[in-house]
Amino acid sequence: MKKEEIKKLRIKELEKRVKNHPEVKEIVIATNQTTEGEATTLYLERLLKPFGKKITRLGRGLPVGGELEYADEETLGSALEGRK
Repeated sequence: MKKEEIKKLRIKELEKRVKNHPEVKEIVIATNQTTEGEATTLYLERLLKPFGKKITRLGRGLPVGGELEYADEETLGSALEGRK
């Protein structure tokens, strides 16, 4: 990840908010399901782990009304991982 991209994430502000607000129990990471989004998620998870908060991601997978026959392997995999 490039330095310019990291600056756009406003990580210092996020760290400060998490540190100064003990009432925050969970951090939800919402990124695009792209290679870049996955890399950003991993970066943020590693960065925020020391705060001891629950770190989750938005659910991913098949949309309501979606046709299974058009779903790719990646989407099906995500849907299976996130099943309830």
